Amino acid sequence: MTTTTVSLDGLRELAGFRAKNGCAISLYVDLDPTLAPTARDTAVRVHAMLDAAAKSHGATRPDLAHEVKTGLKADFERLSRYFEDEFDRDGAHGLAVFAAGPDNVWSVLPLPWKVPDAARVADDFLLSPLVPLIGRANGALVVVVGREQGRILALRGGKFVQIADRTEETQGRHDQGGWSQARFQRHIDNLALEHYKAVVEELDRLYRRLGRPRIIVIAGDETRAEFAEQLPVELEESVIGWTTADAYASDAELCEIVQPFVEDFRAQQESDCVERWREEVGKNARRWSIATTGSTSPSG
Repeated sequence: MTTTTVSLDGLRELAGFRAKNGCAISLYVDLDPTLAPTARDTAVRVHAMLDAAAKSHGATRPDLAHEVKTGLKADFERLSRYFEDEFDRDGAHGLAVFAAGPDNVWSVLPLPWKVPDAARVADDFLLSPLVPLIGRANGALVVVVGREQGRILALRGGKFVQIADRTEETQGRHDQGGWSQARFQRHIDNLALEHYKAVVEELDRLYRRLGRPRIIVIAGDETRAEFAEQLPVELEESVIGWTTADAYASDAELCEIVQPFVEDFRAQQESDCVERWREEVGKNARRWSIATTGSTSPSG
């Protein structure tokens, strides 16, 4: 299941929806395997949430017309069928589903991050669980680079997955032969330069394929300056941290080293996005007030 990065534009579109012909169902599911180890366990949990939502005030209001109730019933049945027949949580840590059949809305968002269980029936969609996820990419790319080393790892869910290895021990790198010291050093420097270029080329390819995630570089001081010179502007601007590590550090140790960079960046990003979202909510509230009352004053 391909996960979805929550964007401000996507949230803005959902926030602008108001049910005209029925009701809007919002469903959030925490896919932590400790809560529901199998798809069947998840379906049982979801059915319980849907049953509660179907009995809630939003779904049983006395002012709901017969056709609205019929549409709600169809939406609840479609949600149940989805979790029985189609749902696959592979790769997702959370799930959001928005349904409003009479208004032709059906949207499933597999998420790379957990969300709390929730189900609501109203005239609009419940979006507050998504706000902290705005702009969160699916992990980060970590480059472990030296004059011979060139590993690229993806940080996903707090764990490393190696996705490329351009480590190379070039023939002649350690054998001076009959060369002068100066000539041999130039040879070594040229080999290192070509190595950095190869690592950057691979990094750029993965960066674009994976949706332009943030980058953390682990390198020694000398390597940092040399490697940084090879980074194109877009990659350089996506680097959120440079750090060093022991040459024999395990992936678990590397993960501990880079995690603070990811958390600091994410906290700042979430703060900025939440502030922008609050501004959007304020604008939408004013537009909705004008559209429904014809007045620009808060009280109508």
